[in-house]
Amino acid sequence: MAEFEIVFWYWWVLAAILLVAELLSPGFFFLWMAISGFVTGCIALLMPAISLDVQVLIFSILAIVSIIVWKVYAKNYPIESDKPLLNKRSEQYVGRVFTLIEPIENGYGKIKVDDSIWRVQGEDCRIGDKVRVIGADGVILKVQLIKK
Repeated sequence: MAEFEIVFWYWWVLAAILLVAELLSPGFFFLWMAISGFVTGCIALLMPAISLDVQVLIFSILAIVSIIVWKVYAKNYPIESDKPLLNKRSEQYVGRVFTLIEPIENGYGKIKVDDSIWRVQGEDCRIGDKVRVIGADGVILKVQLIKK
């Protein structure tokens, strides 16, 4: 029976599979492993006598190093957004004024924001009082009574 031999293009196929996995998953994890697979394939093309053990070792080291380098880079240079509150809906309401639709009793009440109802936390107030959103804690808006 013939011995199984890994040729360079096997690594390129693995790299293509990892790129597809990257497209189907969030983050930049599989991208770095795909690049490592491609580089390992290039090394195997240039040095065909290299053993499978060494190829796997090269792939593993490249994958680990590239992922660590990316994590460090991403931590030091975070992606800046022109709309930082896009996915932070509750924080978008900070500074806005709303009317209570349910009185704040024992620290909690409700306001209507556009087409939804939000739970609020603040000092006790009556229904119909105007409150300003001063912060957000998850899905609870922190409010302050606007004095007349």
